[in-house]
Amino acid sequence: MLTSRAVCRKLAPLIRTSSTVCRQNVRRAGLNNARIPACVPAAHMSTGPLGGGGDNLKYALLVGAAFVGGITYAVITLKGDQRRYETRLSEISTRRQRSATPVQTEPPAVEATTTEAVSEPKLEAAPSPEEPRPPPEVAAAPSETSPQPPAADSTPAPPQLPSHAPYLLIGGGTASFAAARSIRARDPGAKVLIVTDEPDLPYMRPPLSKELWFSDDPSVTETLRFKQWNGKERSIYFQPPSFYIDPEHLTGAENGGVAVLVNKKVVHMDVRGNKVKLDDGTEISYEKCLIATGGVPRNLQVIERAGEEVMKRTSLFRKIEDFKSLENVSRKAESITIIGGGFLGSELACALGRKAAESGLEVVQMFPEKGNMGKVLPEYLSNWTTEKVKKEGVKVITEALVKSVSYRDDKLEIQLKDGRLVKTDHIVAAVGLEPNVDLAKSAGLEVDSDFGGYRVNAELQARSNIWVAGDAACFYDIRLGRRRVEHHDHAVVSGRLAGENMTGASKPYWHQSMFWSDLGPDVGYEAIGIVDSSLPTVGVFAKATAKDTPKAATEKSGTGIRSESETEDTAASPVASAAPAPAVENKDEYGKGVIFYLRDKVVVGIILWNVFNRMPIARKIIKDGEEHADLNEVAKLFNIHED
Repeated sequence: MLTSRAVCRKLAPLIRTSSTVCRQNVRRAGLNNARIPACVPAAHMSTGPLGGGGDNLKYALLVGAAFVGGITYAVITLKGDQRRYETRLSEISTRRQRSATPVQTEPPAVEATTTEAVSEPKLEAAPSPEEPRPPPEVAAAPSETSPQPPAADSTPAPPQLPSHAPYLLIGGGTASFAAARSIRARDPGAKVLIVTDEPDLPYMRPPLSKELWFSDDPSVTETLRFKQWNGKERSIYFQPPSFYIDPEHLTGAENGGVAVLVNKKVVHMDVRGNKVKLDDGTEISYEKCLIATGGVPRNLQVIERAGEEVMKRTSLFRKIEDFKSLENVSRKAESITIIGGGFLGSELACALGRKAAESGLEVVQMFPEKGNMGKVLPEYLSNWTTEKVKKEGVKVITEALVKSVSYRDDKLEIQLKDGRLVKTDHIVAAVGLEPNVDLAKSAGLEVDSDFGGYRVNAELQARSNIWVAGDAACFYDIRLGRRRVEHHDHAVVSGRLAGENMTGASKPYWHQSMFWSDLGPDVGYEAIGIVDSSLPTVGVFAKATAKDTPKAATEKSGTGIRSESETEDTAASPVASAAPAPAVENKDEYGKGVIFYLRDKVVVGIILWNVFNRMPIARKIIKDGEEHADLNEVAKLFNIHED
């Protein structure tokens, strides 16, 4: 852009030229005036006539006229120069405004404008003397004050999603992450793309209903960091963001890597074409694909039919956002009712019960069974657990069948079939999980009619290049038959095996996954196999010590997610304790013990009650599949009496 200083430098020659002409005219007029008297004959005072005085007057008039003419010419020239200068500045400013358009990608050429300004001066009428010159700051350097032309498009371009992924994992949960880690372990240069409809990177779900509720950090819903029962702090996420690469960089990643595409849902699967379609229309092809879509929390039909006001005050618990939402509700509500007596419902009841002791929140848990976790535990142990939950400050309502739910006078009214009425501010429906099989129709995959989930073989294959793992897999257990399992450890193990088989391992699924549940830091259990309270059970118990709690167990193992240590172990030949085993007793206190679940006199399931880090032994017992004449002797393998 042309500055006033530059214009002055360019116009200076014109000004000096005009000024020189004026000076020469004046000088010429003065010289002539000086010479004229020298050419006039001198007057003779004694004898000459008076005519000599008339000539002097003429000369004086000529000199005065020349002087006035020179001054006038100089003024007109200077004012004309100033007017042309200001006109040129106006033209330059107009060009700059015209050139600063959205499509301009380069700044206008300053030198070309300057040259044009100097080479095309025009004589115009002089401005009025009162018109001020432009202030110096108007002509500041373009890089400092002149507006820069905007970019062609200020909206950032959307990320370029990979059109092809050698390993495509659908779902961003535990099974997908375990598979990705397994694939990379066997194929270090593998390029793995995880597609999840959640906004978060892969994370572990168990702490959402356990340790996170016992955190003293008021910002726990933002940090999602918690202290395990052993006191060690960790994040809910498996890996920090730096572990992953951006999806748009996956194709060109020289050493491969794992990328996560968040907030995207696979809505269609073309098995023949080896490609999927996302909810935004994007298509991604693959070579190997894993379906690990998990499940969707169930709701009660009476709640779904109750209307919008009831639905707004009902929570389904599964994801990070569900934890954040319920934690926020627990700070404001006067009463929360949990419907469901299983693992999730009981864990949330104990967690909220302890919170209620501080805030005065009323916590109600209702379920149709006679006792807490009545579908899993034998009746005597279920009754004991129910009393334990009550001690945590929870109001427990057993044999409760919900007839209807309505909203009246700012309260939810839960009408039970036996006539009982419960009023509350918020409901948490913890009544089970429905496997997510939305892709079955478009992919042509078979869904099991008995257990739900995608039917896969012992290698977790649904097709030659499609595997299924986690909650959505209905697999064939070589020991216990066809099953579907909804637990963290199964997601870890099945995901890891699927990842190995995707890289050519061809291993059958023989592992007996375990699961665990903690009713706070003092009471917990681990289980394996088929644990169904309708089966015959035999329990062997002993007196518990301070070491027999989930807190002590995690302090010893160093991990709060117990399956992380258990699934890596292989049980050696068990060595029984020499201590005698007492007869099975149904007493009021069950400190620690082992519960065996039998089918045709063969152990098909085991619960370790406040007995930890001995799951490999239980796994081997189920794998052997033998009949046992005396389960008291088998209980010695767990050394529950040695303390």
